[in-house]
Amino acid sequence: MEVLELNELSYSDLLLVSSNNVSLEELERVELSSKAIMEALGPMGPGLLSITGVPNAAALRRNLLPLAPKLALMDPNHRKLILKDHKLGSDVPLKNPDRKVSSFAMQIKCSNDFEDTHVNSEHELVSGFDNLGNGFRELGICMMELGLRLARICDRAIGGQELEQSLLESGTAKARLIHYHSVLEKTILVQEARPKKAVSSKRIRIGDEVKRSGGDDSSNLWQQWHYDYGIFTVLTAPLFVLASNAQASEEREEECAYPNGHTYLQIFDPSKKNVFMVKASPESFIIQVGESADIISRGKLRATLHSVARPPKFEHLSRETFVLFLQPAWSKTFSTEDYPMNQISGTSKEIKWDNESESRVLAHVLSKGREGTKVKWCVRGVPPHG
Repeated sequence: MEVLELNELSYSDLLLVSSNNVSLEELERVELSSKAIMEALGPMGPGLLSITGVPNAAALRRNLLPLAPKLALMDPNHRKLILKDHKLGSDVPLKNPDRKVSSFAMQIKCSNDFEDTHVNSEHELVSGFDNLGNGFRELGICMMELGLRLARICDRAIGGQELEQSLLESGTAKARLIHYHSVLEKTILVQEARPKKAVSSKRIRIGDEVKRSGGDDSSNLWQQWHYDYGIFTVLTAPLFVLASNAQASEEREEECAYPNGHTYLQIFDPSKKNVFMVKASPESFIIQVGESADIISRGKLRATLHSVARPPKFEHLSRETFVLFLQPAWSKTFSTEDYPMNQISGTSKEIKWDNESESRVLAHVLSKGREGTKVKWCVRGVPPHG
């Protein structure tokens, strides 16, 4: 599979290009950066870019992401109390032992007062889950600033203020801490969910169970192909965790480098009719275009069709990330008047993809999902936060 190295925008350039006060000496730099942003997010680009050099981001990411596997695998009653204490919920069925992901969510208030977004470093050290809720808010507000500033830049390039205003009118953004389960973990969860009488008294090696089950799911995707329906989705670069022992009772986990150097976020680029594996630096943020931005911009921004792949032959590997969905109010309605409808047709043919079954799934999403969703939203408005 081909690799996509994202266009990188420094945080200092983001501040400059979104500023209302630019000197003549900086004007050329602003114009070049704005052009690069629109090329990356526009109809001929991949629909996403990365932002680097964000102050305090590395510490915030390192504090929060390691809590995802702990929450996902702890005793359900204990987890319920922790989530309640920190005003968190979940948008996946955590009682399902066969789940591919565990997700923990919080609504965060939107603001365009960026002076209030600088995080407090007093929470830099995390002890257990004491700082879970604050970690959500601090990292979420940091990421919200990135999305709002990018919306302002795109508004200026397109003409108008609808992207930024739509986010501010919404009032909230949805933050999700996501744990993508390893094959080993899924095997353990399924085993523990079995009735006691159905489990042999003989100790079972989890590694053997994984091998007997084929070592993987029928799909090699942690998350299926889809579009995000919001304006922008802001993601931390992922953290990969490797279990060092195949015995459940002795399992230890440690952070590991990106498998093969990739994030395992993959996108479909319709202009190239090809699937790409996204490569990004570990401490960067990735920003994707959602369908709402695609419609509001009348096709000048392009929604990103994407999925998350599971690295093959890594049964003990899990993946952690934190995501902020910047969405318009779910009651907002859109119009496709002046929208170039040719951009949502004819993209499902000649897909360059070496997996036949996933090629069919991808073609189905391209031919049905996006066009149908756009029309539905125009009539009924944006669906509730999901």
